Amino acid sequence: MKFIGIIPARYASTRFPGKPLADMAGKPMIQRVYEQVKDVLDAVCVATDDTRIETAVKAFGGNVVMTSDQHRSGTDRVYEAYTKVGDGYDVVVNIQGDEPFIHPEQIETLKGCFTDTDTQIATLVKPFRPDDDFETTLFNANSPKVVLNKNSEAMYFSRSIIPYMRGKNYQEWLPNHTYYKHIGLYAYRADTLKEITNLPQSPLELAESLEQLRWLENGYKIKVGITQQETIGIDTPEDMEKALAFLNR
Repeated sequence: MKFIGIIPARYASTRFPGKPLADMAGKPMIQRVYEQVKDVLDAVCVATDDTRIETAVKAFGGNVVMTSDQHRSGTDRVYEAYTKVGDGYDVVVNIQGDEPFIHPEQIETLKGCFTDTDTQIATLVKPFRPDDDFETTLFNANSPKVVLNKNSEAMYFSRSIIPYMRGKNYQEWLPNHTYYKHIGLYAYRADTLKEITNLPQSPLELAESLEQLRWLENGYKIKVGITQQETIGIDTPEDMEKALAFLNR
């Protein structure tokens, strides 16, 4: 199978304008993301609607394609890019452009989900540690939780805590059950990607503001790989300060 990675990148951001071009120790963030994944995929391409990002990617020798500025989601942008540069690839990997510390091993785990010929969509989760602070992990609505079936497929994603442990105090939940944090990395078979971009928003998606619930609600299965590695997403300038400190260490 052939895998193409597409990195959607927008310049406009309410919390961090110009984020993909933010300097990280001499390299724009988008370059660091690109370099983390390029050796474990058959091809990588940045998908953007901004000429400044296009220029920056070309400057470091990366592949880039211009896309519409009207897309509602990164998935839609990824599909447009695929229609332009993805001919001959079986699986499309949607790589977040604001995670410069993504591990190549995570991409390999995601690719491994497609050894199952029934896999339509794949994503990753990371188990919470039993000694994690439950107030900043389980209770963090910005960190969606996932429950899995016995076939390692997602049953549901939620910003709420799932499952609820009846009869135990919150402090006892993590030591007594394996909870999974969603890692927002996706891969899709090419025909499935085309189908899901044509789906209207669903009630569960609108309720939780989680796009993947649209796919589940329409009957698609999401295969889940488990990683032990944390990712560091950058949403604000304050996040960037923490990321630069991590990089310097």
